[in-house]
Amino acid sequence: MADIISPERRSALMSRIRGKDTRIELEVRRGLHALGFRYRLAGAGLPGRPDLVLPKYRTVVFVHGCFWHQHHCHLFRLPKTRTEFWKTKVDANRARDLRSEAQLRELGWHVETVWECQLRGLSTEAMRDVIICIAERIRARGSG
Repeated sequence: MADIISPERRSALMSRIRGKDTRIELEVRRGLHALGFRYRLAGAGLPGRPDLVLPKYRTVVFVHGCFWHQHHCHLFRLPKTRTEFWKTKVDANRARDLRSEAQLRELGWHVETVWECQLRGLSTEAMRDVIICIAERIRARGSG
């Protein structure tokens, strides 16, 4: 099946997809901050460059888009065009995610992953409830 959008238009659309400061990531950051968590952004020097680093809790948080990180939910669907290219790309992303998580755990970090489908389309109250659950898991492990 041929793409119904020209290659130039497709390229322009794809270039607008953000890799950081996504709406979902901003919601997680705002929610955790409102609950009293302090964090660093984009953990340079840590495997996988986590979106949020909470040193006090020795916890990192990844905020993953379901398509790019191959989450098996209703938001992930392999494109019908260039299927092999996309399959190879998202498989590599998923393998890298698993390696990074394993490396972080070996270094003594706790890993939390927030998926796009957990927050997308939720009301502010429902989104807050999800973030509170994440915060409770982080706090349950204690600080230090």
